[in-house]
Amino acid sequence: MITIEHLTKRYGAQVAVSDVSFSCAPGTVTGFLGPNGAGKSTTMRALVGLAEPSSGTATVGGRRYRDLPNAGRSVGVLLDAGAQHSGRTGREVLTLTSQVLGVERHRVDEALERVGLAGRPAGKRVGKYSLGMRQRLGLATALIGDPQVLVLDEPANGLDPEGIFWMRGLLRDFADRGGTVLLSSHLLHEVEAVADQLVVIAGGRIVAQGSKNELLAGTGGTLVRGPDRALLAKALEAAGIGVSAGPDDALVADAEALAVGQAVAAAGVVLTELRAAGGAGLEDLFRSLTGSSHEVQEVQA
Repeated sequence: MITIEHLTKRYGAQVAVSDVSFSCAPGTVTGFLGPNGAGKSTTMRALVGLAEPSSGTATVGGRRYRDLPNAGRSVGVLLDAGAQHSGRTGREVLTLTSQVLGVERHRVDEALERVGLAGRPAGKRVGKYSLGMRQRLGLATALIGDPQVLVLDEPANGLDPEGIFWMRGLLRDFADRGGTVLLSSHLLHEVEAVADQLVVIAGGRIVAQGSKNELLAGTGGTLVRGPDRALLAKALEAAGIGVSAGPDDALVADAEALAVGQAVAAAGVVLTELRAAGGAGLEDLFRSLTGSSHEVQEVQA
């Protein structure tokens, strides 16, 4: 179990994260989303002992990472695939990790096989690896201690479509066997495909959290879009239908699609999109919550 409670981190006068709270339960993959500079990496660094919170706590199983005995056996971490010794081979990197963690030597070969680096790639120097191969090696390093928790920051960077599909299956299998995964990624479609829970951060604060199904179900209403947004809003309001801002240039009308379509047709306004607002994709949710015009306020689903 990962538990973040009222976490705040300041760097001088700058507040990187403010009063961040969420949890990740065993058996789940939690997608941790937000634009660049939102506070994702700071939160994850605080969780694994690389940044000291100014206030609040970040724990795994009720204990700080630095207080865990042989932490790599409990928590597998991949925050930067480039932070690997370029002069060592992939096998050497994992062999050293196995020695530090005190795991059996045969786990090295198992980990290399698991991430697709067995054979010739294992004997190649890391400096000659592609970014995708470094990501695979980073995942092997995180997994070799047989941890119960994975903390991964952008693990799919550099992976080709086949590699992304493979990683999705690996994380899903890890969670289905009772593991806990905290996953930060800009690949929203992949997060949507694998995550059970979503946490969205913007401006250093949590703006939404809950199950994927709850958050993507929306709040009802009808999403409408047209070439003249102002004219569309005017037509709906004239018909007594409330409207609010939707993702991008869309509007969300507080009425069923039939009533919205009839009102717009009666006003002679052109529509380019008309659909239920509920069930929007993760990309729409992300944009609506983290857009530059979005006011930061917590939403609990």
